[in-house]
Amino acid sequence: MPVQMELNKNARDGHKPVKIFTRDIENSALTQLKNIAGLPIVHGHVAAMPDVHTGIGATVGSVIPTREAIIPAAVGVDIGCGMNAVRLSLRASQLPDNLRGVREAIERAVPVGAGAHKKVSARMGSCQRLAPELNHLFEKHPVLLKMMRQPQETWVRQMGTLGSGNHFIEVCIDESDYVWIMLHSGSRGIGNAIGRHFIRLARKDMTRHQQQLPDKDLAYFTEGSECFDDYIEAVDWAQRYAGLNRREMMGLVVRAIALQLPPFTAIGEAINCHHNYVQKEAHFGADVYVTRKGAISARKGELGIIPGSMGAKSYIVRGKGNADALCSCAHGAGRRMSRSAARRRFSRRDMEAQTQGVECRKDKGVIDEIPGAYKDIDQVMENQRDLVEVVHTLKQVVCVKG
Repeated sequence: MPVQMELNKNARDGHKPVKIFTRDIENSALTQLKNIAGLPIVHGHVAAMPDVHTGIGATVGSVIPTREAIIPAAVGVDIGCGMNAVRLSLRASQLPDNLRGVREAIERAVPVGAGAHKKVSARMGSCQRLAPELNHLFEKHPVLLKMMRQPQETWVRQMGTLGSGNHFIEVCIDESDYVWIMLHSGSRGIGNAIGRHFIRLARKDMTRHQQQLPDKDLAYFTEGSECFDDYIEAVDWAQRYAGLNRREMMGLVVRAIALQLPPFTAIGEAINCHHNYVQKEAHFGADVYVTRKGAISARKGELGIIPGSMGAKSYIVRGKGNADALCSCAHGAGRRMSRSAARRRFSRRDMEAQTQGVECRKDKGVIDEIPGAYKDIDQVMENQRDLVEVVHTLKQVVCVKG
């Protein structure tokens, strides 16, 4: 049965309640949630999704409604990170027995890790609409030019690239044997620079106002403050860049695998959703800024993507609009251990065993992404039956990791 617990239910010290949709949560994450709930800007309550785990300042898997204020570190530095998925007309039986050629075709088409496209002009089609606003941001915040190598070109060449960490591109099979492409990425280096810049400004702003915080990474801007409008402008730009980055990547992947597979078309609705972002919404009688740090919007009828680890199932879901969850749900399985802990605990042999049947890298460079480092996606889904319904269940057969 779904699990829900609550912190600060009867608190009289100004702390707002925290509604948590799991009992599988570390003490450090509980502390972070209590810290967030004690901020005077929080409206109503904070929600924590079933994949919740400790983050930097704000907890990963948290949904934070704030009145007339935003916490830049809660949005984070991978601004607009999220998912894109599309179903193809191909069936599983039409895939080759050996999928290495498909994986290598994707890796040739999409730069991974710190890589970028070699030619600036190749990405300008998707970037033209964003360029004037970015130039305006550079004029307002010249420090951004110093935070990136060749920033005037890098953001263009990184459009349509994967990045590193837990970002991925997968070929999956659903319950009806249809083939899907699913990918996970965000706003790349330019989003990272914007995030770091404004997190520093928020800390400085808190010091100027002598605001006492339980964690420096909970520093926030309030409406009317010097940097609030600048942050809104910048974060909106980065979120749109992230969405375009995923669309560009999806096009590159489709064209790359088309050379390896029988003719196909895209069928059904393509889903493109953020899970690290902030936007204005109405909740409990107020217009608030809702920050989803490792959570997706799950309004009634809204489609979303919840990926498992690289050896587990993933899900296409439809939101139920649960008010206690602030119309949100989990963004994935959620880490059970840190990257360094995973590298200490697991070996290449473990990686091979846990990703059996998946065409992917199995070397020591990706051990920190081993399925055993993540929570059980099936338990995460069980704990959020009140938040979403499953529309499709996917199992990856190819995984390209950043």
